[in-house]
Amino acid sequence: MELQLTAAFLNAMVLQAGESAAAIPPATGAAIGFGLAAIGAGYAERSIGSAAVGAIAEDRGMLGYGVLLTVIPETIVIFGLVVVFLLQ
Repeated sequence: MELQLTAAFLNAMVLQAGESAAAIPPATGAAIGFGLAAIGAGYAERSIGSAAVGAIAEDRGMLGYGVLLTVIPETIVIFGLVVVFLLQ
């Protein structure tokens, strides 16, 4: 109920302004996108990191592969940061 009232209020404000306005400001949208990218990377690293530590504990030769596989999800955050800079 409150969400509908808020949406109706925002629609009335946009109509009164007489011009089209974005529902979410670009900076807020970029921040939300970057935050979701960071959460996704953290979620991916959760299982990859534990598997890498287990593999390294059994075989020291897996250290390089473990580090590499742990770093790959971090690129998602870097891509999110690049998108934020492109939108600014």
